[in-house]
Amino acid sequence: MITTTVPRPPMATPLSSTTLTHQHRLHPPRRLSLTSRSSSSPLTSTQSSPLSFDLRTYWSTLITQIDRKLDEAIPVSYPDKIYEAMRYSVLAKGAKRAPPVMCVAACELFGGDRTAAFPTACALEMVHAASLIHDDLPCMDDDPSRRGQPANHIVYGEDMAILAGDALFPLGFRHIVSQTPPKLVPEERILRVIVEIARAVGSTGMAAGQFVDLEGGPNAIDFVQEKKFGELAQCSAVCGGILGGADDDEIQRLRSYGNAVGVLYQVVDDILEEKAGADNKSEDRKTQKGKSYVSVYGVDKAMEVAEYLRAQAKRELDGLEKYGEKVIPLYGFVDYAAERGFTFGESS
Repeated sequence: MITTTVPRPPMATPLSSTTLTHQHRLHPPRRLSLTSRSSSSPLTSTQSSPLSFDLRTYWSTLITQIDRKLDEAIPVSYPDKIYEAMRYSVLAKGAKRAPPVMCVAACELFGGDRTAAFPTACALEMVHAASLIHDDLPCMDDDPSRRGQPANHIVYGEDMAILAGDALFPLGFRHIVSQTPPKLVPEERILRVIVEIARAVGSTGMAAGQFVDLEGGPNAIDFVQEKKFGELAQCSAVCGGILGGADDDEIQRLRSYGNAVGVLYQVVDDILEEKAGADNKSEDRKTQKGKSYVSVYGVDKAMEVAEYLRAQAKRELDGLEKYGEKVIPLYGFVDYAAERGFTFGESS
């Protein structure tokens, strides 16, 4: 069981936007420490007075439900090979399903039925898988493996991997429109969800992050981290809120929360990779283009960034305290991103 804290941390220098400037990275509060509580040496907080919540059971239950719905959403049809390539990445065993789970949790926070959220949740996982397929290509990040198995292009070839990714994006949108129960979700909310996902994956979102990631250059790290990793988490939380009927102020809190959690997860990944002494190929690739806070600023500064992001995410949730225990899963995601208190299997 993961222990979730619900603090109201004092912030020395609050941000007016989600962007972390160099100044803010130098002055966050110091409360994180590395421990050897598990093999991955997760980040833990010294904060006390936790509320107990079994995040692993909550998350695992949703994974089972979402996996079943994803399997049903992508049946093999002609041309078979494209669908097989799509299913290979989307249905990878051990995937955490973080975007769809966050979407469902945000929907339920505002009183929505998870049945109403499942089509959008599945679409978010399709979009996530498509982005990973394309990111792994030799012309992009050139990664030979993903989620504990060979990357899509290694198994099906680069041409088929591109087609599989291309097919998953529109399938996600079609799935939202065709499968969202109209009695549970007004049409206006469905349209807002589609616009939100299109924004997140497009030329001002994840695609922009990948472009700057490829180009490199000075002071690019904040933009790359927020666009490549913050955008999808932000989109997932916001879509859930839209489906559940959140108001504009609540949507903005979810947007800031999701961005902070998404970047936090990646920053902690980079710290853990550095501490574990990752393989030289992966490490060299990140160092050459300055892709991580660790490679640009070092572990100590990256830990400060992680603490700032953790506190920022929880501060946004403090503004939703009127919803009581329904907000606890979202707090749990923050603690998991920082601590990695449990595992789901071999894949990531």
